[in-house]
Amino acid sequence: MNMISRVETEEASRAGFAKRFRRLPFWQRAGVVALPIALVVGSTGIAFKDAPAAPAAPPAPVVTVAPPLVRDINEWDDYVGRFEASRAVEVRPRVAGAITGVHFTDGAVVRKGQLLFTIDPRPFTAALAEARAGLASAQSDLALARADLSRAERLVEVDAVSRSDLERLQARVRAATAAMAAGQARVRSRALDVEFTQVRAPISGRISDRRVDPGNLVAAGEGQGGSLLTTINALDPIYFTFDGSEALFLKTKRAREAGAAASPVEIRLQDEADYKWKGRLDFTDNGLDPRSGTIRGRAVLSNPGLFLTPGMFGNMRLSAGGTTRALMVPDEAIQTDQARKLVLTVGADGTVAPKPVELGPVVDGLRIIRSGLTPQDKVVIAGTQMAMPGAKVQPKPGRIAPDASAQQPTFTAPVTGEATFAR
Repeated sequence: MNMISRVETEEASRAGFAKRFRRLPFWQRAGVVALPIALVVGSTGIAFKDAPAAPAAPPAPVVTVAPPLVRDINEWDDYVGRFEASRAVEVRPRVAGAITGVHFTDGAVVRKGQLLFTIDPRPFTAALAEARAGLASAQSDLALARADLSRAERLVEVDAVSRSDLERLQARVRAATAAMAAGQARVRSRALDVEFTQVRAPISGRISDRRVDPGNLVAAGEGQGGSLLTTINALDPIYFTFDGSEALFLKTKRAREAGAAASPVEIRLQDEADYKWKGRLDFTDNGLDPRSGTIRGRAVLSNPGLFLTPGMFGNMRLSAGGTTRALMVPDEAIQTDQARKLVLTVGADGTVAPKPVELGPVVDGLRIIRSGLTPQDKVVIAGTQMAMPGAKVQPKPGRIAPDASAQQPTFTAPVTGEATFAR
């Protein structure tokens, strides 16, 4: 059979099958169509009746939760400043002359009234002797005038002396009295000049070096007109001056209005780790600097060993309201959401809920929470990477405790000042 005959035979066979299929009832035609589909399904192994169930959901992650630690703390505001002498004196001569002696060691501690310099006293001793001689002459004149007046008062009763002569003698006595008073004043002035030839320490403290050596002439004068001999700084007590911002000034004022006690201060030096120097705030200026918006303050400290020296740099912390009750969580439990700081908490049903918080400083690895939490909240302290807001977790109880060896905060928070546990 050739190719053309075979094709024609297949087409005739299909046409006959189509005619016979159309003559079949509907239910028979449906069975004919369904049989190939069932054969295909069976050959591929698909069974709708015995299909396996969907896989089970993974278990909720396990996280460690704990309530915030509640402790009494002292919050401090930080300042930077320098030490200043509580009293400072420039030693200048009150009389002019030649320096004949220096009676102190440069940099030593001197007492009030201690002899420091000697100025040649001979010209002033001579002037004092002259003033005393003038006083003696005035006293003699006064004695003579009083004797003449006494005789005239006896003679005037018998009209042996005229009234005008009597009045003349009375005026002479008054003039002699005034001359004697002037002589006495000159003697006191010349005696002071002799006393001023010995330059003594006006205050107790540490003295600087001598600015003039023996043999040099020094000049006396008002204010800066006199020659500078040396300087003395009073170091016990000593001042610590600093500049505070307007915000910190307002914070301190509000605390005082609320009844807070006097603010203690603690200071540490550059090479110290602890705030070992204690003092108190004793002065704030009467106005803020309009250019910088700061106000000058001063603390006073006891310095019996005279270790603290004017000009030294120091870090000071000022008590910011005394002892307060604070909530604390590990610094690692703080989450950042753009500009907000969050803490993840777990509810009674195991659902994670974020809470915005206001942060305070860090104390021994624990961050102070100023607002946003309650002592009853369950804070996620471990497993925060698995706790998604709104998801379910399995909470495991933990404990929050301070760690004095904790490292610095893992992120920079917009917080000023510091805090310590209340003692």
